[in-house]
Amino acid sequence: MAFHITNITAKLLLAAIWTALSAAMTAGLLMIFGPDWSIFAPATCTETRCFCEMPRTGAILLQPANSISSLGFVFAGFLMILMAASRDWQSAFPPLAANVLGAAAIIVGIGSLLLHATLTLWGQFFDVLGMYLISGFFLIRALAKWQRIPDRRAMIYYALLCAVLVAILYALPEVRRWLFAVVLLAAIILELVFARPLRPQVRTGYYVAGLVSNIIAFIIWNLDQNGQLCAPDSLWQGHAVWHLLGALALWFAFLYYRSERPSS
Repeated sequence: MAFHITNITAKLLLAAIWTALSAAMTAGLLMIFGPDWSIFAPATCTETRCFCEMPRTGAILLQPANSISSLGFVFAGFLMILMAASRDWQSAFPPLAANVLGAAAIIVGIGSLLLHATLTLWGQFFDVLGMYLISGFFLIRALAKWQRIPDRRAMIYYALLCAVLVAILYALPEVRRWLFAVVLLAAIILELVFARPLRPQVRTGYYVAGLVSNIIAFIIWNLDQNGQLCAPDSLWQGHAVWHLLGALALWFAFLYYRSERPSS
């Protein structure tokens, strides 16, 4: 952004405004193509169950709770970008990388909204795309710190990794969750074992808080997916909680990276 934002209240307000605008634009797109989502190839999850929430047939948002809760990622992403534009940014975490993480978070949210709104294969593609962008970012950031790879070269590696992941997603959509889990687990191991000791004054508690949020979210995801925590017609959905906790975990990851001090 061309201007600097210093007031936290202003950042929160601007992030909320940009989130609302993104939601309005996405809703406009959905109105153009919907609400008859049956004309598109269905998401692969429809072969089993696409989480607990009962689809509202004929609606623009087939799963409203799961769709709207996805905006938590969008809000977190815009807040990251606004924070990176602050005058008082003093961190070894480059603003460029912070902006990339913020953009990836926004894509996660919009992609998740598209999946739950339409339950289509193309909605699923954008949903998983965001997940790959995030896990790939974590992996490359850890690898770059461990191997002391310059930021610009790291961004090239990130783009290449994402291209490979997207190609696999397109060719083999059934392995999407396993591949995401493998990349994310590799990123966590590299970060905690090899990268974290090289980050001056980094606050590891933020990273741990993010992991805890993700673990709780994953437990809720499983309970929702397996019908053990399930009220299909309710707006209170376990999968929606998974979205909000996932957005919180991303925010903790951002705070972790931001807490690293420049080397003296």
